[in-house]
Amino acid sequence: MNAAAIDIREEEDGAAIAGGLFRRSFGDEPPAFPHHVIAYHRDARGGEVAACYVHFTPAGRILLGGGACVDRRAMRAMGPREREAVRAAGGLYRMTLEWATRHFAPSYDAIFGYCGDPLAERVDRSVGFRKTGHAHLLVYWLRDLAAHERERLVAQANSYGPF
Repeated sequence: MNAAAIDIREEEDGAAIAGGLFRRSFGDEPPAFPHHVIAYHRDARGGEVAACYVHFTPAGRILLGGGACVDRRAMRAMGPREREAVRAAGGLYRMTLEWATRHFAPSYDAIFGYCGDPLAERVDRSVGFRKTGHAHLLVYWLRDLAAHERERLVAQANSYGPF
């Protein structure tokens, strides 16, 4: 795929940028606090459209990931080659999640997701998220931690309930 067609980055004002996409997906306002990761599709005229959004809430040494949504209209606006390249890469959500794991790796020990959707869980697991033993709670380890520390972080993430 043309690397210029999809650009993924963290945005300070991501709630404003991807607010419409989030509202269409969840019927609510996006979180007004960091971290906002957005995948943009760059059209032939050079304009950018927020095509995928994922929010990450910092909680000490872990991140709680949620609020993931994809704008299917952005996919339909892509040319056939771009759509095929995105599909071959696993889709916009997977591309965004993979980018986020690399981006946040220097600063956190783990990223947790609370996932009740089988399709989203399949994507999460393809990126490297693992089940934790708690219903719907997945983890992506960014550090090699001792078992007791992993257990502590899983318990911490689980204590938040659905996020």
